[in-house]
Amino acid sequence: QVQLVESGGGLVQAGGSLRLSCAASGRTFSTVVGWFRQAPGKERDFVAGIRWHEGSTYYKDSVKGRFTISRDNAMNMVDLQMNSLKPEDTAVYYCAAKTNYVGVFPTIASQYDFWGQGTQVTVSS
Repeated sequence: QVQLVESGGGLVQAGGSLRLSCAASGRTFSTVVGWFRQAPGKERDFVAGIRWHEGSTYYKDSVKGRFTISRDNAMNMVDLQMNSLKPEDTAVYYCAAKTNYVGVFPTIASQYDFWGQGTQVTVSS
């Protein structure tokens, strides 16, 4: 079992930055963690992900160069630093985890077993 709690959302102007944090408890070895987002009326989409043990990272094309995912092993946290934010980044952001997994990095929401409650990010133009 893995429990996830997100924090750090809010309202920011276009071009600004926010840092989201995902606090994880439970088993993290061989776990992958993904950040997803869901705008009103749209599907939940992959944004960025990281393999907990080795630290390799993965990004949605539209956020490459703007978003950075990282993990803190000592604190059991995964952060998403979001820079140069755009209005189209507005969504509820979710942290998700899949344990005991070493295959191709999962980028579909249904592939994940555990989810946080979500945090709202609003970017004004």
